[in-house]
Amino acid sequence: MTQSTDMRNRIRRALAETPTAPRFADAAERLLNALGYESDLTPPDQPEDPAFWLSRTSDTQSKRDFLARADSMRVVFQITDGEIKKAASAQMPPLDADKGFQDGNARSFLFAAVDLNGDDSRSYPRGRYAAFTREINKAFPMPCAVMFKTGSGLITLAFVHRRANLRDADRDVIGSVSLIREIVPDNPHRAHLDILAELALDERLRWMRRRGRSENFDGLLEAWLAALDTEELNQRFYKDLFAWFRRAVREAKFPTDESVTLPPEEHVIRLITRLLFVRFVKEKGLVDENLFIEEKVAPLLRDYDRESGDSYYRAVIQNLFFATLNAEMGKRGFSGENRSGNRDFSKRRYQDQMNDPKALADMFERTPFINGGLFDCLDSFAGIREDGYRVDCFSDVPSQWGKLSVPNRLFFGEGGLIPLFERYKFTVEENTPTETEVALDPELLGKTFENLLAANTPETRDSARKMTGSYYTPRPVVDYMVDEALAAALARKVSPNPEDANADDAARDRLRRLFDYADPFEDDPFTDDERRETVRAISRIRVLDPAVGSGAFPMGVLHKLTLALRRLDPDNRLWQDEQKALAQNRAASAFDTADQAERNAELEEISDNFERYRDSDFGRKLYLIQNSVFGVDIQQIATQIAKLRFFISLAIEQEANGDPSDNYGIKPLPNLETRFVAANALIGLEGQGVLPSQEAERLRIGIHENRERYFHATDRRRKRA
Repeated sequence: MTQSTDMRNRIRRALAETPTAPRFADAAERLLNALGYESDLTPPDQPEDPAFWLSRTSDTQSKRDFLARADSMRVVFQITDGEIKKAASAQMPPLDADKGFQDGNARSFLFAAVDLNGDDSRSYPRGRYAAFTREINKAFPMPCAVMFKTGSGLITLAFVHRRANLRDADRDVIGSVSLIREIVPDNPHRAHLDILAELALDERLRWMRRRGRSENFDGLLEAWLAALDTEELNQRFYKDLFAWFRRAVREAKFPTDESVTLPPEEHVIRLITRLLFVRFVKEKGLVDENLFIEEKVAPLLRDYDRESGDSYYRAVIQNLFFATLNAEMGKRGFSGENRSGNRDFSKRRYQDQMNDPKALADMFERTPFINGGLFDCLDSFAGIREDGYRVDCFSDVPSQWGKLSVPNRLFFGEGGLIPLFERYKFTVEENTPTETEVALDPELLGKTFENLLAANTPETRDSARKMTGSYYTPRPVVDYMVDEALAAALARKVSPNPEDANADDAARDRLRRLFDYADPFEDDPFTDDERRETVRAISRIRVLDPAVGSGAFPMGVLHKLTLALRRLDPDNRLWQDEQKALAQNRAASAFDTADQAERNAELEEISDNFERYRDSDFGRKLYLIQNSVFGVDIQQIATQIAKLRFFISLAIEQEANGDPSDNYGIKPLPNLETRFVAANALIGLEGQGVLPSQEAERLRIGIHENRERYFHATDRRRKRA
């Protein structure tokens, strides 16, 4: 048994004992002991009342929220330089053993256990764990790693990075919170075991020695931060994915004798983006897990063979993409007998390749209709007629099957894509500068895209990037660009006197605070009138990225504006009023009765959305995406990935309700083809210099109306119309 395997087994055993421990603090200590952390330094006669520990901190809303939800809190123990040096050298005694617990020792680590049994919910939002962790750390001068346990038994480990205050050397700043979120004690995810094993003291000491770091508080702090850094995790994932990408390009076959033909690299990238979306929404429980377990799905496929067959991609993946995620509940089913004339891409194919079509159909039926265009079949409506073409080759016509083959071995077994995905933990929430879950978040799509795009021409990687402009912008740079752009644009609209430089600067400073994740925003500097004016200004802002790439800049805009609306308008009342005003303006300018009817229906939909998602970011994000965020890129696949990130951002704000007649409580995603467009932004349209006629202006308004209708269309017939 290898050392790493032994460590994972120790961690697994310690986690399994958690549910039966009399106190969570005892279970937390056993887990820390399994990781190699031991200490006798604990506060004498410590109480378990969370209010006692936070009595030294000021009263804030997040503190009140924590105290309302925490049943108990205990300090497990303290690790000082003495304990670290003792672990590094068995011959060296602990230097601080005679001092006991050191309440004021800032150069030490504190480990605390918090029982959140006051709320029996299965899951807490990431932001709530982060806020709780910051509140706890305010009570101590040293960094405090916190273990939380929810009422349903899920365990989260949170660690906060503290840095020196640039203005006051005697104080520090509580910075970014890193989370290993919601570990299932009796069935931990492999990725959770991996990251916990990385945090083991022996592993961190080896890391320090390899880099020549001192084996003390500073060295261990740096080692912990390195283990919790998602950059290395993303790089490891990309390395594994790139190996699979090259293999898939080599082994899979796609249509090539068509009037519309994509290079195999683009086919594989499109497949990866679609499967990554499925992998992300699977975290929300929106896709049946059994569809990705070979032992469950193989018996349902006729003559399944991992090495030589290709039925899994056809019968399972394609039917999931086109005839499930892109097909409305109640309208699903298998294609008819007259297959050569069938044009309905929302109907399932390949029934003849299934042993048990009903069992597979039942699995598909546990997935709601998603829409959004991501899973539109790209085959032409003409089918096999002379003017038709195949891209996805989703067909029940046997003569067409030879054009496409994605072997089963690319999905299962050693080197398969699904086992690759299972080695990593995915989170549907994009990390921020102040909250990081140690998991793969949707931002990795941008990094993956930039690397895979250059990999299309391995012999000219650098020139490929230069030719296409495919450089990924790091998150801190994006955040700075977004903050400055939004502050400048909005200050002109909300400043009491835009011509007064001092007033404009003051407006920008307040807006920067509004967009600052790290600012707790406890002392709201906005008056009621200023909040209303700022929400109105946000509702009318337009942001265009002319080289959108994988969507980093518009996604940053979406996150910052959502944060601002959450702070300015927590119950969504002002935002709802603004959306209704915009829809009423569109209804008033509609050309005909049909347009007016659609606009009136839109008003009803706005009301329904805000009633259903009153306390959610869904309404904020949906209408920001509809009215405010646009992108253009010369590469079709770039806009595909940008749209994917926005789809995920909307999907995470919804909660399934288990009712298939209500699409499991999931609102179908909008169509973003009119928000993210593949085009050359440097080349204008011919005739743009001509003064428009009244008829041309009427046509322009009509096109705008059509784009709005397409945004909301949820079936292929309406989209085609």
